[in-house]
Amino acid sequence: MDVLQIDSTLESLNLHQFGVKPGTLGNVIFQALEQDPVLPGVILLAQDGSLLGVISRRHFLEVISRPYGRELFLRRPVTTLHRFITHDFLRLAGTTKITLAAQQAIARPSELLYEPIVVESQQSPTQPFYLLDVHDLLQAQSTVHQLTANLLAEKTRTERMQSEKMASLGKMMAGVAHEIRNPVNFIWGNLNYFEEYTEDLITLIQAHEQEITSPSHSLKTLKQRVDLNFILSDLPQVLQSMKTGTDRLRNLVTSLRTFSRMDESQRDSIDIHHSLDSTLQILNNRLKEGITIHKQYADDAPKISGFGGQIGQVFMNIISNAIDALLEHEAARAKAADARSDREQPLLPPIQSEEWKPCITLTTSYCDRLPTDITDDRQERAPAPGAWVSIRIRDNGPGIPPAIQRHVFDDFFTTKPAGDGTGLGLSITRQIVTEKHGGHLILRSPIVAADNTTDRSTPGTEFEVLLPTQRPPQGGVSLRK
Repeated sequence: MDVLQIDSTLESLNLHQFGVKPGTLGNVIFQALEQDPVLPGVILLAQDGSLLGVISRRHFLEVISRPYGRELFLRRPVTTLHRFITHDFLRLAGTTKITLAAQQAIARPSELLYEPIVVESQQSPTQPFYLLDVHDLLQAQSTVHQLTANLLAEKTRTERMQSEKMASLGKMMAGVAHEIRNPVNFIWGNLNYFEEYTEDLITLIQAHEQEITSPSHSLKTLKQRVDLNFILSDLPQVLQSMKTGTDRLRNLVTSLRTFSRMDESQRDSIDIHHSLDSTLQILNNRLKEGITIHKQYADDAPKISGFGGQIGQVFMNIISNAIDALLEHEAARAKAADARSDREQPLLPPIQSEEWKPCITLTTSYCDRLPTDITDDRQERAPAPGAWVSIRIRDNGPGIPPAIQRHVFDDFFTTKPAGDGTGLGLSITRQIVTEKHGGHLILRSPIVAADNTTDRSTPGTEFEVLLPTQRPPQGGVSLRK
């Protein structure tokens, strides 16, 4: 038996392969059962190898222990015994998961509950039918149940630690933002006065320059030393730079205050555009590494009812993953280009690689119906037309392989090196979208166009977040970039 996992199949268990043809004598089966005490029964096969039926150990020994049972069945073909004790049997594919197989096994009538199960597997090319003892199946189910309980406990513990960490981080960010906000507001409020005073002083100095036609030698020397003309021309620009920096700092503080609201208990009206811009403001330091942001926002700012801090966490997780993918792809391309250059002969011109610039596109819109590629069962309970806000976060990276796509929302799944990721980012993201806000989260990679054909001109990955809106759009929706 293989080491069991939560998603292990019947092929991981101890399967027995003992099949006989209809002409086989019962005595052959009796000897096989005596030699192998754990053999659960025998498989009856037709001449062409197809499955005819099953005779369990329990039924076989029960019949031959009756008066004249040995004389009647041990010296006759097994078909005689099979006609005498024929009954329905459970037949499952070897790829069936243990948990599902156990559910089907215990759903059988009580008199068939402990009958062996026929498992059809391709492990043997000559005989694809195996027998599985129900006791082994139930024991394996118990192991899987314990593994599931352990994983659930670990997930709960990790999520609680993550929640406590985020709550503590949120409180700290809120405190820091509050402490920064006061002096920043003080500086911002005084900059207007400083600008007025500066303009007045410049006007006064310029008027003074016109009035004094014969300055003293010491005054001329002082003007040359301080370079008065340069100061008069550069001082307004310095003041404007101070205003720009202070304004950016005020926006960053506002974004931190918005993102720090992780422990909200009441819903509020959320401006999706403001939430996206706040997330970009926080991630601005990473976006400076050469990633371009394209905004395709709906003119009428979408509003939803929800928890602003949690929605900000959704955008933060998705955009952060997109940034990671783009930077890794850019590094891989640079490494490949260096390796290719090393292999090139010096006399030959270098190969020009295809121009590629990392970018992330953010698109918001209203939609009157849900996309066809939603995979959950809540699509049937969709609200009225025009009741959804769509937020699409799209990158032009290499995309996600299909084998990884099946697990991106699984708990603790990550492709990052140990210590770089918890594997809970997208799992928590889907939980916030679906459970906390009644929405949908769709992954597309490569990106599929509206007609369900692959849009090969724009490869990459797209996450579409669909959230119930407070109001349907009025008329058409135009986009502003």
